Amino acid sequence: MALSAVVAAADGRAAATDTRPVLIGFADALAAPEAAWSLLESGVPVVAFTRRGSRAVLRHCREVPVIPVTAPEDDAEMTVREIGMMLASGGYQSLLPLDDSAVWLCDRIAAGSSEVPVAGPTGTRASLALDKREQLRQARAAGLPVPDTTIVESAEELATVRGLAGGLPVVLKSALAVTERCGRLVHSAGRVCGSEDELAAAVVELSGSEPLLVQPFIAGVGEGLFGLCGPAGPFALSAHRRLRMMNPQGSGSSACVSIPVDPELAAAAGRMLTAVGWRGLFMLEFLRDSDGTAWFMELNGRTWGSTALARRLGLEYPAWTLRQLRNPEVISVSAPREGQVCRHLGRELVHLLMVLRGPRSVALAEWPSRTQALREVLRLRRADHWYNWRAGDSMLFVADTVSTVLRAIRRGGRP
Repeated sequence: MALSAVVAAADGRAAATDTRPVLIGFADALAAPEAAWSLLESGVPVVAFTRRGSRAVLRHCREVPVIPVTAPEDDAEMTVREIGMMLASGGYQSLLPLDDSAVWLCDRIAAGSSEVPVAGPTGTRASLALDKREQLRQARAAGLPVPDTTIVESAEELATVRGLAGGLPVVLKSALAVTERCGRLVHSAGRVCGSEDELAAAVVELSGSEPLLVQPFIAGVGEGLFGLCGPAGPFALSAHRRLRMMNPQGSGSSACVSIPVDPELAAAAGRMLTAVGWRGLFMLEFLRDSDGTAWFMELNGRTWGSTALARRLGLEYPAWTLRQLRNPEVISVSAPREGQVCRHLGRELVHLLMVLRGPRSVALAEWPSRTQALREVLRLRRADHWYNWRAGDSMLFVADTVSTVLRAIRRGGRP
């Protein structure tokens, strides 16, 4: 079904009156370079904040000053204060969060005295963007397929998971994308457990003060539905499918392809987003199984990893998000092209390393062959696009590739 995308458009004369930069962060978010370029190429100057001591690849973009702040994983309140002080100077027109940590921080800042508008979710929308339990409830109410899910609050409950979610194998993941614990921001974790030994190890590693979601392990292919949402509902819709994941066990994509928007998913997504009063950027993640069912996984209320592919299709979601913040007027544009492929070189190399290493769970019965992985990763097609590639910023592309591989090696390939 051919759908016409709709994009938010600001009145050009009104936009030209504010020449202050947009503050974006964190600079080490996967989509940071593409988001920055989207804004820059729309005529909006950009400044980024990053964790002090980090070496975000965005620093290689000469047009974007990168300002270090205290890492929220060390002192979340200090991070909020430091960014708040930056905004209090009056030197920024808006604040754009690029990852879940930034969504949490921007919501805290918006709840304070800052008068700088946030081009992202705040209040109940931020809570929804960070709480997968509420996302699942809203998705189910809207008619989206949702996996059987059990919420466990303690190690004792987790240890009995075999009786909670229909037996093994199961997927364990945090119910909260990020949360504050003892003044520090803590990120979510997840594991696939296909045996009692794997489950026992996960109980030790994941048990804490945050609730966990327990879901049956579903073999399938990841898809994303992307767009903006206004008072009349979602618009500017597009869709991508994962060709390969950085880690076949489960992680972000290393290569993706544009696909037609599924009208049934789009309709149900519209009901969900309208019911919760969503505004601005969104990404709904699905897992489509061998029977064709697209299971709802989560809602992301910020830029996503495959922003690069959207931009190669002419879908400037970061820039449109800022325009929507200034002016909700809309215009129609052509539907995005299908079959366009975008690859992340560093993640492709990590995918190859993970395949060569082999699966870490007995639940992963289907694992790419080494020959297949070598053939797919090393094959270069003239029509392929690349994440984080821009003429004049080749050093950023090289630094991103190297840092992605080294980071994966240090983490042992965990997603």
